[in-house]
Amino acid sequence: MLGTILDVLFVTMIILAIAVVEEGNLVTAIVKYSLLSLLFILALFELNAPDVALSAIVVGAVVIGVFLFTVEEVRK
Repeated sequence: MLGTILDVLFVTMIILAIAVVEEGNLVTAIVKYSLLSLLFILALFELNAPDVALSAIVVGAVVIGVFLFTVEEVRK
């Protein structure tokens, strides 16, 4: 059972990573990256690594915030 959930998460992560790279709109790419980060965190919880998942949540929040700040500053 665990293998199939992880397989679906990993395939979805690969598809979403390709979608992030191919996206032309920066804000949409950041939203897709956020979903990718969420799937990564779910995979870490499924792999029984909650400490690593919590660290990924913090790092992901900071990175996404920096991305959004940068996009808004560049638009000015």
